[in-house]
This record gives sequence, C-alpha cells and structure tokens, in this order.
Amino acid sequence: MKKITLIIFLLLSVFSLAQLQKVKIDTIITPEIGGIKQAIEIKTDDASKPILLFLSGGPGSSMMKNADSFTSILKSRFTIVQWDQRDAGKTFELNPSPVSPSVELMGKDTFEVINFLRKQLKQEKVYLLGSSWGNALGFYIVRNHPELLHAYFAVNPVISQLKSEKELLKTLQTQFKEDAVASKELASVHIPFTNDYDLFYLRKWLFYKDGKKYVTGDDFKKGFLQWSKTWSPAWNEVMKIDLPKTLKKIECPVYFFVGKNDIQTLTIITKGYFEQVKAPRKDLFLFENSGHQIHKDEPEKFQNTIITLLK
Repeated sequence: MKKITLIIFLLLSVFSLAQLQKVKIDTIITPEIGGIKQAIEIKTDDASKPILLFLSGGPGSSMMKNADSFTSILKSRFTIVQWDQRDAGKTFELNPSPVSPSVELMGKDTFEVINFLRKQLKQEKVYLLGSSWGNALGFYIVRNHPELLHAYFAVNPVISQLKSEKELLKTLQTQFKEDAVASKELASVHIPFTNDYDLFYLRKWLFYKDGKKYVTGDDFKKGFLQWSKTWSPAWNEVMKIDLPKTLKKIECPVYFFVGKNDIQTLTIITKGYFEQVKAPRKDLFLFENSGHQIHKDEPEKFQNTIITLLK
C-alpha cells in the first residue's frame, strides 16, 4: 500500500513539475512557405497559450517591427505570431517572390503558415486577425478552412472595396474642392482603376487629409509607383471582393473592429455586412477615436476587447 502511495505521489510530482515548466519562445524562424522562405516571429512566455496570428495590412507592409506597441497586453493571454508575407518585410529581404503576388497565392500561403504553426506548437486551431488588406487573406481562410479557427477578428476590413473607393473619392473631392491641384488630380481618377496613377492620387490626398504633408514630394510619388509595380494587380483583385454577395454565411465566430473615422475601408459598409452575415457568433466593435489604424490609434482598447472575447 505504501509503495502504491509513493508511486502516485511521484507521478503527481512529475505532472506538477511539467505544468510549471512553461516553454518560452522569442524567435524569428524562416520555414519554406509557398516555395520560398518566409519570416515568422513567435513570442510567448508559455507556448501552450492559444495562437493569435496577425495578417498585416498593405499589401507589402509588415507589422512585425512595431508589434510590441499593440500586443503588450495580448501577450499575457496568447502566443503572438507576426508573419511577413511574400514581398514584404523580412521575407522580402530573404527572397523576392519569383511570381507576382495574388490573393489566391497568398491565401494559400496563409493556409500553409497556419498548418505550420499548428504542427510546431501542437495546437488544433488558431485565432486569426486580419488588418485592412490582411482581411483579403483572412476571409480566404474563413471561407475555405473555418475549421482551423477558434475565431476571426476582422479589423478595418475590406468588404466591398470598389464601393468604398468610390465613396472615398467623393469625400476627398468635397474636402479639397478649393484646392486647384488636388481637384485636378482627383478629377482624373477612374474607378475601377485604369492605371497606377488612379490609386496614387486617391491615396496621396487621403494621406494628406490625415496630416501627412510629405506625400506631395517626389520621394513619396516615386516610392508609391514603385510599390504599384508589384502590388497594383493584387489590389485590383481586392477591388473585386464583394463579401455581401459572395460570403453570406461564415462557419466560425467572427468579430468586426471598425474605426469611426475610417474612410479608407468605409465603416458603414462593414456595419451593413455585419448585420446581414450569418455566423455561429458575431459582434461589431466601434472605436470612437480611430481611423484606419485601430491598433495604433487605440492600442489598449484594441487589445482589451480581444481579451474580453476570450471569455
């Protein structure tokens, strides 16, 4: 009897010790995804915490460098994963994409990244968060692989971007009707876009409205048009996305985060989609002091809202 009691005690002690030995991770790894090396950053003080994978906006942008500013609270509850998509950030530094990026190709990349994380961290599902353009990839997963998700967070999402760009043009034309240069450039914009200058002028005056005066300089123009060589085909694909018509039912919980002052992915369009879409659980959160960058404009509320949804 004493021997059995001792064995049980030893087993319980080993189990307790294993529970206390949390696996910490703070690293950037470069697995092969979609035929090229892609950079994935994993940060956690306990690898058993659920995975929260961020899908950066852009396209062509990275959230990795400044991630601590909008994940400092989240890291208490999640294993935080940032991923630099093909032709963006550290992945671009490793190897440019040998083929032109597209929504379909990068949606498949996203699927590979999720499965890689599930295998590496031994978890069946992930929490997925798309920011702006990242929602083109996020809703690709929501549509095709909802079984892999605990939930999806759609932050400043692209819902019906053609409609949103048309409304943005009207807003900017009204805003700058007394500005001769802006009026002339905005008057030349065609939607759907016919060339790279259409999107350039639209973003130039949107950013100028937001206080970014540098957009009137030659460096911004040169940089934007260089970006367009890679990304305008993918953005033209985004312009064809119309979720109210093509994705009326979602098979996983979905939560929409919208900035009250967002005119780039129009808030009223997201509200309309939220009201009609069917999902096992859904909610919409309005951020009163945010525009198109909720995670930067209201980082604390952004994080606490996500944590609240875990309950």
